[in-house]
Amino acid sequence: MITGPCLIVQPIHAAGLDRLRAAGLEPRPAGGTDAESLARDVAGCVAVITRNTGFPAQAIAAAPDLRVIGVHGTGTDHVAKAAATEAGIVVVNTPGANAVSVAEQTLALIFALAKALPAADRSVRRGDDSFKFTTRLIELAGLTLGLIGFGAIGQATARLGAALGLRVLAYGPSRPETDFTEAGALRTASVDALLAEADIVSLHLPLTQGTRGLIGRDQLARMKRGAFLINTSRGGLIDEAALVEALEAGTIAGAGLDVFAQEPLPSGHPLARQERAILTPHVGGSTEAALIRTAETAAGRVVDVLAGRQPGGLVNPEVWPHRRGPSGAR
Repeated sequence: MITGPCLIVQPIHAAGLDRLRAAGLEPRPAGGTDAESLARDVAGCVAVITRNTGFPAQAIAAAPDLRVIGVHGTGTDHVAKAAATEAGIVVVNTPGANAVSVAEQTLALIFALAKALPAADRSVRRGDDSFKFTTRLIELAGLTLGLIGFGAIGQATARLGAALGLRVLAYGPSRPETDFTEAGALRTASVDALLAEADIVSLHLPLTQGTRGLIGRDQLARMKRGAFLINTSRGGLIDEAALVEALEAGTIAGAGLDVFAQEPLPSGHPLARQERAILTPHVGGSTEAALIRTAETAAGRVVDVLAGRQPGGLVNPEVWPHRRGPSGAR
């Protein structure tokens, strides 16, 4: 029987909590998400489940019994992975569990930009009948959707885009050709080639040392003047100051952002003043269906680690042969 507390850094769906309890674990909500609170609350815990807050090295150092950190979602950029690996702590995530919902959010942002939905709503509310005669609205069928990153979410987005009649280009150098064929996408050789050709550019990459600031001034300048930029992945992929400049100058037509370099978006941030931008608060993976799948998957992988079963979504596979056992033994 697996026993011990599992620290829940941010709320997860009750289905995941039930999965933990059924295995013998005791879900314990964190009192705060700052490093000091987590370091205090993790004492005695054998497992942690976190979301976009991640888990810092300070808290790992304060957790001699901790054996596994489960990430509710794909991004592990805020987890101190090196510190976890050094301590023998397994890190797991749940890629693909929210793929359909995030792909749908991507399409929702595209539709909102193309059909000017927020502005249209405001015009009706203020009785402005001139909106329909003065606003440029866009038909999507026949346009080119360019996807940078072609994992589970990128492929789900490609299938939805192709079903709408969009021509889909995708950049994913490590993906096999069958992924592109099955999703209805054409492979492109480089990010620059995609930027020059796409009417809509959508990002589907993890945030790493190599992808941080991937879209900056030079890349925005390569995009079509009437193009949209969509980001439902990680805010740090975009140089936000450069994006503000591009929106204000009309270098691109608009942006749909569900993620930001700092979340929540700070009060008074320049992006919040951009009429060409549609902003949502990192809710792409927050549908009921996605929350259930992701919570159950994260909980199941935590249970697998504690039971000695090698889990799916293993982020630091090198630690597995040297992982901590019960009571911190290795």
